[in-house]
Amino acid sequence: MYMTTWKCRKKDYHPFIDEYIDGCRSGKIIVGNDILLAFDVVEYKLNNDDVFIDEEKIGKAIELMERYFGYSLFDWELFVTALIHCYYKSNDTVVFDEIMIMMGRGNGKNGFISPVGWYLTTHYHGVKGYNVEIIANSQDQAETSFNDIYTVLEDTWNKSKRFFHKTKEVITNLITRSYIKFHTSNSRTKDGKRSACLIFDEIHEYENYDMISVFTSGFGKRKHSRIFYITTQGHVREGVLDDKLKLAEDVLNGTIKELGFLPLLYRIDEEAEALDPDMWHKANPSLKNLPELKKQMDKEFIQMKYTPSVERDFYTKRMNWPKNNADIAVTDWKYIKATNRDLPSLTGWQCVVGIDYTKINDLASVDLHFRDGDLRYKISHSWLCLQSADLKRLKIPWKQWEEDGLLTTVDDVEINPYLLTDYIFKQMQSYDIKGVAVDGYRYALLAKALKDIGFDKEHKNLYLVRPSDIMKIVPVIDSTLVNQNLAVGDNPLYRWATNNTKLIVSGKKQGTDTGNYYYGKIEGKSRKTDPFMASVHSFVIEDLLDEVTSAYNDLPVIT
Repeated sequence: MYMTTWKCRKKDYHPFIDEYIDGCRSGKIIVGNDILLAFDVVEYKLNNDDVFIDEEKIGKAIELMERYFGYSLFDWELFVTALIHCYYKSNDTVVFDEIMIMMGRGNGKNGFISPVGWYLTTHYHGVKGYNVEIIANSQDQAETSFNDIYTVLEDTWNKSKRFFHKTKEVITNLITRSYIKFHTSNSRTKDGKRSACLIFDEIHEYENYDMISVFTSGFGKRKHSRIFYITTQGHVREGVLDDKLKLAEDVLNGTIKELGFLPLLYRIDEEAEALDPDMWHKANPSLKNLPELKKQMDKEFIQMKYTPSVERDFYTKRMNWPKNNADIAVTDWKYIKATNRDLPSLTGWQCVVGIDYTKINDLASVDLHFRDGDLRYKISHSWLCLQSADLKRLKIPWKQWEEDGLLTTVDDVEINPYLLTDYIFKQMQSYDIKGVAVDGYRYALLAKALKDIGFDKEHKNLYLVRPSDIMKIVPVIDSTLVNQNLAVGDNPLYRWATNNTKLIVSGKKQGTDTGNYYYGKIEGKSRKTDPFMASVHSFVIEDLLDEVTSAYNDLPVIT
């Protein structure tokens, strides 16, 4: 026997729901805080007297899935299967119309969602025309669950041919006329208007909402429509997954109660837990049932001590704890994310300006830098050239960022330098700009435009940034980020650019290690760093601000 900690349950729901909640809350099953919070959401919804839990369908679904797919469902899979069959009596809609499952790689997300998708098309589920669309970024990923179902039909074809028709592109239930299809970003047909169930696979790879919008725009017209998001963590930041996690946070903390969105986020609660194998269960709920998974994770746990890329993937994809490669990342994502804090009223404040204008036909950025003791505040704006050769490679929501006022698009062969200086001049009406910093190699492109608004070397209010200046300021920027002393407001463009930047050891290419660093792009074409580099340049001259003691004047370049 074990003790159960009750939260708000008013009644028993179903054994597969009750037993899983009780086991987790008692500590018999190890889960993280997010799962415990999800139980509060479940109980809040199911305590409603209008809710009906269809025990008959739950039993039939599990019996069919286990018989045809040849394995016994794990405790978390039984739990989710039961939640799928919760309905409101008054209007015959499902209680949880969107379920998000995030867990470590190798725990059987696809192995679970495949029988679920298959079962939902059958007459035992009982909805005709219940069409299931499986959507992923890559062809291999999109085909994974579809091929699982196809293989089961092949293996059971003597019986299944009475109920299904199958090709390599579509599987159709002959009784309900429901189909199962898969799609990728390259699919020719992306029509979600007849869909009843959408399965978005590995959403950590989705950098924008193009695929999701296509299928959800006409979605929800079929009876008992549902959406499933299944994923591990990933290395794409400011994409769909991060947005879903923000929504999940508000659902789990009770800020949002009206949605039928249930996030089941299996992840560790703090970074140190990745070093404790007992805590691995928080991110890997199937670990106790899969000895091969445990063996592989034990192997990676040893290897990551010697291989940074293994360490990065172990934390990110096994523990669902995003971790950049410590050898190249500017800082951990959690510190970049922490810059999303409201700015105070800065009108009338002194500031300095940093400019990054590396390529006139690509992206350019201006950064206004304010300081109050250890706290730094920034206002960042960028210009994107629509004729840039790299534009198609930028899988970012730049149109949305333009609507949000973070970005200005330029439909011309280049970004005219007067666009930047006109912006700076306008800001001079609100702020006391003490100086401007620009990369010394790009000064000639901006010199006249800057002089026209009063910034030049003769007035000693224009600084040409050298590599040695950046080397000196790297420790200051690092300290500001890790101590969470930087606020930029809700600026996903700035966060994206910062996350695209890596630290490079000075002298490494020459076979020497000077102990200094400078910044570079993680990938040169599809990942830009301009807003962050403009921010770096403004950091370099922050000692121009009154009553500020320079944090880096006494930091020499090591030679």
